Amino acid sequence: MKPQPPIIHVIDDDESLRSALDSLFRSVGFTTATYVSTEAFLAANRSDAEGCLVLDIRLQGTSGLDFQDQLNAHGIFIPVILMTGHGDIPMSVRGMKAGAVDFLTKPFRDQDMLDAIASALKLDRKRRAEHGQTAETEARFQTLSSREQQVMWMVTRGLLNKQIAGDLGISEVTVKIHRGAAMRKMGARTVPDLVRMADALQERDPKRSTNTTV
Repeated sequence: MKPQPPIIHVIDDDESLRSALDSLFRSVGFTTATYVSTEAFLAANRSDAEGCLVLDIRLQGTSGLDFQDQLNAHGIFIPVILMTGHGDIPMSVRGMKAGAVDFLTKPFRDQDMLDAIASALKLDRKRRAEHGQTAETEARFQTLSSREQQVMWMVTRGLLNKQIAGDLGISEVTVKIHRGAAMRKMGARTVPDLVRMADALQERDPKRSTNTTV
């Protein structure tokens, strides 16, 4: 299946600016979707294609900065480019700390916006690639038995085979068997590889227990 082209989402209550940005982005081959408000953006049937969000700070209702804070709560992980006609340093600092890719003051040059779009799309591609790798690691982890998962967590916390055997009340030989099976199923060639995978799993689910008992 051919991948969907990137979509540039634009939220601004100024119709003329929405139209101008729509024309600019389409002129260089991007697909665009424009919205008059943050509510319209949330209500839209949006594609999960690669993309970014160009967001005006001063909007009626929810402000752009407040909406930027709400995106994660809505499960929307998308790079954000902020723009405003009345920007100031505190605004830009807040926006950048919240993860904005860029902060553009109107009027801005077309090239400045296109440069910001390029950076945002690069960031989104990287996020998607990392998410895909973590999903694959999670799928591999689910193929481990409960005991193999338990041994994996203990190995990645730095425990020796002898310590694991003592804690679990099993022989070192059995620990080695479970450890080998866990590494094989996870596709880990070395213990540091397994540690990186464990870190990725816990980043995906910070509440994941490393003390599973069977």
